[in-house]
This record gives sequence, C-alpha cells and structure tokens, in this order.
Amino acid sequence: MQTNFTPEQLRDPAIQRSNEVLRACVHCGFCTATCPTYAVLGDELDSPRGRIYLIKEMLETGRPADARTVKHIDRCLSCLACMTTCPSGVHYMHLVDHARDYIERTYKRPFGDRMLRGLLAQILPYPTRFRLALLAAKLGRPFAFLMPDARLKAMLAMAPKQIPPVSRNDSPQVFAAQGERRMRVALMTGCAQKALNTDINDATIRLLTRLGAEVVVAEGAGCCGALTHHMGKTADSHTSASRNIRAWMAERRGAGLDAVVINTSGCGTTVKDYGHMLRHDPLAEDAAEVAGLARDISEVLTELGIEKGAPKGLRVAYHAACSLQHGQQIKSLPKELLKRAGFTVFEPADSHLCCGSAGTYNLLQPAISGELKARKLATLEARAPDIIAAGNIGCMMQIGSGTEVPVVHTVELLDWATGGLRPVALDDEGKRAVPQVPILR
Repeated sequence: MQTNFTPEQLRDPAIQRSNEVLRACVHCGFCTATCPTYAVLGDELDSPRGRIYLIKEMLETGRPADARTVKHIDRCLSCLACMTTCPSGVHYMHLVDHARDYIERTYKRPFGDRMLRGLLAQILPYPTRFRLALLAAKLGRPFAFLMPDARLKAMLAMAPKQIPPVSRNDSPQVFAAQGERRMRVALMTGCAQKALNTDINDATIRLLTRLGAEVVVAEGAGCCGALTHHMGKTADSHTSASRNIRAWMAERRGAGLDAVVINTSGCGTTVKDYGHMLRHDPLAEDAAEVAGLARDISEVLTELGIEKGAPKGLRVAYHAACSLQHGQQIKSLPKELLKRAGFTVFEPADSHLCCGSAGTYNLLQPAISGELKARKLATLEARAPDIIAAGNIGCMMQIGSGTEVPVVHTVELLDWATGGLRPVALDDEGKRAVPQVPILR
C-alpha cells in the first residue's frame, strides 16, 4: 500500500511503525474471510482492510479522529485472525493499537462512553475492586431490566453465580518443586482471573510443581496492562507493564528465572509484546528480556512433559482462544497435551472465529459480542461434548454464560488427569472449596 507521510511525521516512532505495517498491505482482502465482525455485519469498514484504510487516512492527515472512524475501530475485536490469514505478514495488531492510542488522545467521546470506559479501566485491572463490583452486580442483576444502556445490562450479567474466596496461593511466595528441580518459573497470577476463578492458578501451581518446576509469585507483579492497552490508555497500560517487568527482572537477577508462565492467553499475547510496547522506554532492554521469557502454560508443560494417561472416556471440545491461536500462534500444543492425558479432543467448526469476549469487548459491544457467542455456542455444542476446555478466562466466562456444558481451563483438566483435584465445574453442586494450603494434593 502506498503511503504519504511527511518526513516530519515519520520522525514519530509510532507513525514510523504504522507506516511499515501499512506498506505491507497489498489490498488482497483475504482478511475479510476470517474477520468475525465482517462476518456478522457485512460492512467493508468493519473488516481489517476497511479499518486499515480508515487508519491510514486518519494518520496521514494528522486530523483528530472522527466519530465514523472511532465506531469502526471500536468494533474491532483485536482477535488477530487477520494476521493468521494475511499472506503479506501485515502486523495489524501494532497498527490498531496505535490507532486506539491516537483516538484516545484526539477524540472526545460522549460523556457516557467516557465514564463507562474510565470505570472499566479503574476496576477490572484491580482484583479487590473487581470483586466488589461483581458483588454489586449480583445484587443489581434482578433490576437489569431498568437499565437504559445495553452495556450496563451486560455488566450486570457478567457476574458469576458464585464469586470464589480469595486464594492465598495468589500472594507473593515461592512453591517448591516436587522432587528434583527442573526449572524455576514466575507465574503471572493476573487481575480479573483472581476475582473470577481462583482454581486456575491453584491448578497451575499444583501441576507445575508436580512436574519439577519451582514456582514463584513475584512481589509487585499484577495486571499485564492488556485491558487498558486495548482501550488506548497507553500510560495506564505501560505503568502496569513496568511493574511486572521490574518484579520479574528482580527475580531473574536474584534466584533466577527460566520462564514467566502465563495461563491467560490474552495476557500472554500482551506480555510477549512488551519489547515493542516499551521499546522507547528506559526499561526497553528489560522489557525485551521479559517478552522473551514469557511462555504460555501449554509451552512450558510441553517442555516438562506429562505422562501418557489412560483413556478418560470424556469428550472435550477445545475452544481455541484467539489470543492463543492468532496472537501467539499456538494451535496444537493444548490439544496434544489433553490427548496425551487421556481425553478425547475435538475442535468445533469455524474454530478460527472469535467467541466475542475479547477483553472488555463483550461489555462495550454487547450486540455484536452476543451474536458471536451464539455462533460459537452452536458449533461447540453441535458435537455434544462432555466438557469445553479453553485457555483464557474471558472466553471461559463468555462461553460459560450461555451453555450447560461444563467449561474449564485446559490446565484444570491436565492437573486432574495427573493426580490433582477434580475441576469444580464438573461437580453437580458447582461449589468451589476454600483453597487449601498446602495446595499440592
């Protein structure tokens, strides 16, 4: 694609990077075939190619973002299916991230939108605040019909039936490896996940230590910054990223780290991009090192290896989170691990399409999100699975809100299959036990 940025504009590193991305695009339109919003809306401007044109025009002219451009950029899920499909290697993620930052700086949203987005940015990355908000949402759910805004109704509907107690395993500490220590890793415990489902981190720690990994929950680490990053709130996201980088590098330079393990793939995609996000920050070198250490839990488990398990007689529908299959290009590892553990695994039709969760997307774009959820549920349930497995808490909440089939994290099944606890979602009572210490059982 031909671009017409001035030499002065190209002195801006963000414009320079977007120019590189834009010039890689050859207008082929392959991306439209795999874009979820284009599939739902059928509007060229709601496809990657259409958004690229909008972003190019906005950045080249240097004008403030307008309502039309904002509408179509806001509708983008950042599922990154277009990057998997693109034959030219267009790095759409960096382009749309720049566009969102530019919109945040140049466009004044309507008052209600500003308040809503600001509220999400001040609640979701903070587990204690998020827990309180979930409790309030549970109390307010019976009155959802009074809410004039569909987005507020979506927020009330988000609250799970049961909010788990705080897990002591999420506090900064070190969990010793069982037997000979084979590696030392930092576990990213996250933010929203600690409020929504504490079983995932507990299962991850049990499994990793059982396989010979020493696991550290680093002092000072927290939200990865993805939620605010995708809202264009760059300063907030970089603050979160910087805290994590300092925390993990302190461990790296201290007792050492072989990897930073991440069991929420949306976070993993962001942490693996820290080197780009903070490339002009004083922490640039450390950011690049942390990005190189970041590993999805499936990558680490594959390296450690798990014993081949006897057939479990359970059919598992594997939901491939967009951030894992497109953002990190990890497609086969989780399925291979589940099969090795003894589960019968299959993927639904159109597994490349997003479920509609996408961070805060299901809260800010509930109509499109709801359509994508319905499509995903139809394909998942079509083959009558016993269990649905996924590697991202947002997908689990989205899918779980619309099906009676138990939805669990991949690591919970692997933990159970190798001697750990049975996932609570598989119990009829659906009651989560208070976390026990020690957790290795």
